[in-house]
Amino acid sequence: MLQINFIRENVDTVKAGLAKKHFKNIDAVDELLKLDEEKRKAQVETENNAAESNQLAKKIGELMKAGNKSEAESIKARTGELKENAKQLEERLKQLETEIFNILVTFPNLPSSVVPEGKTPEENVTVFTKGEIPVLHEGAMPHWELAAKYNIIDFELGNKITGAGFPVYKGKGARLQRALINFFLDEATKSGYHEIMPPLMINADSGFGTGQLPDKEGQMYHVTVDDLYLIPTAEVPITNLYRDVILKEEELPIKNVGYTPCFRREAGSYGAHVRGLNRLHQFDKVEIVQIAHPNQSAAILDEMVMHVQGLLEKLELPYRILCLCGGDMSFGSAITYDFETYSAAQERWLEVSSTSNFETFQSNRMKCRYKGADGKNQLVHTLNGSALALPRIVATMLENHQTPEGVKIPKALVPYTGFDMIN
Repeated sequence: MLQINFIRENVDTVKAGLAKKHFKNIDAVDELLKLDEEKRKAQVETENNAAESNQLAKKIGELMKAGNKSEAESIKARTGELKENAKQLEERLKQLETEIFNILVTFPNLPSSVVPEGKTPEENVTVFTKGEIPVLHEGAMPHWELAAKYNIIDFELGNKITGAGFPVYKGKGARLQRALINFFLDEATKSGYHEIMPPLMINADSGFGTGQLPDKEGQMYHVTVDDLYLIPTAEVPITNLYRDVILKEEELPIKNVGYTPCFRREAGSYGAHVRGLNRLHQFDKVEIVQIAHPNQSAAILDEMVMHVQGLLEKLELPYRILCLCGGDMSFGSAITYDFETYSAAQERWLEVSSTSNFETFQSNRMKCRYKGADGKNQLVHTLNGSALALPRIVATMLENHQTPEGVKIPKALVPYTGFDMIN
């Protein structure tokens, strides 16, 4: 959530940033500032009202002590008016605070200055590409046909048990899932991340803290009886570990990693592009999260990007890195780098990771701060990245590493799978 002081002092910058993110109601900034001005005036009136009440109370006490009861009683009438004023001012302040809050939560985070202009995914900027696009043998198959051929993923059985988007992994398919999870966790641990196993459901406060609520409630599964939400990513519970926490400056950066299943309704997702593992309602993901000093977060984002690069290279997959344009970024992100691997059988790029710096947007909502050298509490920066999400990684691994004899397992993963071929 943006800070009202920053908006007040940087009106043009805020409007330009909102425009870059293609926020439709930029006029709400002026409405917000008008309410903020009214609130500050009401606060001054409240303070003046309280000061006069205190003065009169003191004077009444002095008059009563001096035996001047009649004059004291005459002043008491004014104190009654002041009490009524105080009540009205308090109600007005609460109303203004609610109206200001309701506008603030609709504003997305402002994009970093290096974020490119643009509205659609086609306007994202490719900043790095590595790896050769594989040339497949005659008769090569897309991953959903390979999954059926080798009996490792059963989409129909998942549909029977639950519904579309909930596959069943079997045999070497299940082993491959477990191997990838352990591989990603081990690689993160080697890079200094501390493993966390968080809950798979969150309350509304946690959803608000990281920006899922009230922006994305339609994409989350809601357990209505208990008012809990199934997590869309481990980012949410892991980042919320630090909600309402004041950290020591020397504790930063804090590096956490967690594996969880993730649950997304993906409402409105239809068509051939969502076939097989391309888009699921339940999937496994390893997430890296950092809580950082504001002066360090830009360098830390680069470090996280390099970590994801290392994973893809060890899995022997061609990939590219995109810097998302303003209109294609998430609600809370200040800058996001997407990773895509090339699906040789489908002949298209598939997103497998988003690595983002949220700067103070989430920490302001969560009230996560650190105590600086000057003794003042300041907001931290929060960052996170998929390292990695499994479905499309599995899809591209199956497709790109397929041979007429079967699917080869990358060398780095063999110690985890216990086999070097799916056949």
